[in-house]
Amino acid sequence: MNMIILTVAIAFVAGIIAAKFWIPALSRLKAGGSIREEGPKWHMSKQGTPIMGGLIFITALIVALVVMYFVSAKGSEVHGSVLLVLTVLSLINGVIGFIDDYVKVKKHRNLGLTVIQKLALQIAASVCFLLLLRNMGYISSGLYIPFAKVWISLPRFVYMIIGAFIIVGCVNAVNLTDGVDGLATGVTMPVCVFFIAAAISRENLSVAVFAAALLGGLGAFLVFNFNPAKIFMGDTGSLFLGGAVAAMSFALDMPVILIPVGIVYICEALSVILQVGYFKLTHGKRIFKMSPLHHHFEMCGWKEKKVFAVFTIVCALGCIVGYLGI
Repeated sequence: MNMIILTVAIAFVAGIIAAKFWIPALSRLKAGGSIREEGPKWHMSKQGTPIMGGLIFITALIVALVVMYFVSAKGSEVHGSVLLVLTVLSLINGVIGFIDDYVKVKKHRNLGLTVIQKLALQIAASVCFLLLLRNMGYISSGLYIPFAKVWISLPRFVYMIIGAFIIVGCVNAVNLTDGVDGLATGVTMPVCVFFIAAAISRENLSVAVFAAALLGGLGAFLVFNFNPAKIFMGDTGSLFLGGAVAAMSFALDMPVILIPVGIVYICEALSVILQVGYFKLTHGKRIFKMSPLHHHFEMCGWKEKKVFAVFTIVCALGCIVGYLGI
């Protein structure tokens, strides 16, 4: 437990220091975000706020992992190979997001990479990640079902398809959650706490340290990302977070646990799917006032801080349910 606390502390301090560098640097680069016109009108006041802020907690996580790997005693159960694989999947998705953000900034448009380009890159990264974990012996070809505590054995090819679908779905669901100051940050922090607890219960210190490093980095980032935000994580951060959350679930060989743990992410993604589908079927009618779901509540009169608080509490409750399920 001392190692986990130390990891969180190192990542938090590294994140605060990184923010002092990245925020001015991104401001000088004029890496300000364009606010989508179809979003809430009051969000237009955020025009020009630097994006790519995910670089803050990415930097913090890497610093904390490197320090903890070398600080941990020889023979420790912190395996560099596991930390590396988890970081690589997260970083690949972060790079995809960075390219997307860069195109937005340089081309001065709201949309960066095309949907097909993003999906192709994400699927390729997911399959490579799953193959690596399988070769390292961290995953089987079965799905662990929480609460029932049973395994459903699947053919390897089917498992790979389902696994890639879960990872890509998680990455994009987290991306959709990032639409209110601090929301994706706040929601993901209890998810990190869950994975620390789950990894410790499974005696997987490597995943626990990774989750602790991410928790500390997010804590530092929230200082600057809380409403009113001084910086946004951008796709650089949200895709990295989605990759990290999915990676931890597979490293513990329990991806199905993302249903209760990632309940907020799922609801955000489903709100978009339902809204778009219903809109097309009914030729213009809507289920929600606006999607993703956080915008619906904003249109109902909720302030951003209330959306942040309620969604984070719901996520924390989902994490408690998830922990009981394992």
